[in-house]
Amino acid sequence: MHEPQLALIAEFLAHIEAERNFSPHTVRSYLADLHQFCQFLAADDGHAELAADDLPDLADVRPGRLTERLLALEPLTVRAYLAMMRNSGYAKATIARKLASLRSFYKHLVRTERIEASPVSVVRTPRQDKRLPTFLDVPQMEALLSAPDTSTPAGARDRAILETLYSAGLRISELVGLDVGDVDEFSGAVRIAGKGRKERLAPLGGRAAEAIEACLARRPGATGPAAPLFVNRFGTRLSGRSVRRMLATYARQSGIAFHVSPHALRHSFATHMLDAGADLRSVQEMLGHASLSTTQIYTHLTTRRLKAVYSRAHPLAAGG
Repeated sequence: MHEPQLALIAEFLAHIEAERNFSPHTVRSYLADLHQFCQFLAADDGHAELAADDLPDLADVRPGRLTERLLALEPLTVRAYLAMMRNSGYAKATIARKLASLRSFYKHLVRTERIEASPVSVVRTPRQDKRLPTFLDVPQMEALLSAPDTSTPAGARDRAILETLYSAGLRISELVGLDVGDVDEFSGAVRIAGKGRKERLAPLGGRAAEAIEACLARRPGATGPAAPLFVNRFGTRLSGRSVRRMLATYARQSGIAFHVSPHALRHSFATHMLDAGADLRSVQEMLGHASLSTTQIYTHLTTRRLKAVYSRAHPLAAGG
């Protein structure tokens, strides 16, 4: 919030950061979501007619009055908030995330005995459109990995980044957070600080390990264990935004017609592993998913591909 935080919200954010080990990025997302909801509560009556652009500034709102509204919240007001977001053109996934932030906040208020029951618990999450993850097939992946010019220091770094993303199935935040000491050359693995600051070991293929070694031999800046693994031309830690720009450039050079995000390489890792016979539990562990249901989305990809192969190859697939 640009305005001072309410004590209730400040306490909740401190709880999820210190006790539940949420990342700073996640805490900022919760803060933004709760800030917007407070703006909605501070608006005049007739919530359904509001648009997100009409929400008021909180600087002139009395904190005591806003706290009262938070503690006296009714499910009907939550539904009106969802309607406002739908009318403002928010994506279903964004609405679901903002509702999840409210749900967590009010669970905290129940747990700390500020209220007896959560008014959000009876509000259903909007049904999401099922979208299968975007991934590259193996030839596309090979073309992408071969795109950087490894005769230059920047190209050697970029090749190492692409190989590491694909080899270990990393999130972009996990990749840019790597330090040199996180790479274990002997075990062929890399130590990852994942979501919720949970650590895991991710396998590192031989090609990725060689690419990292070549990158470190030519990079600017220090290469001690605490130094960032991937750096920019100034020798400081590379940002996720820079990686996204770099990846988009190489995807175009490789003739890939669709947008390729860093997460598409993670999707490709999981899909190719399952296609090659890896079991779902192992892929779950390598991806760092807390729930197997999150990993199961990739079984839809592999099933769809098997059906396509069957339709092309089996003489009776089309009937007759």
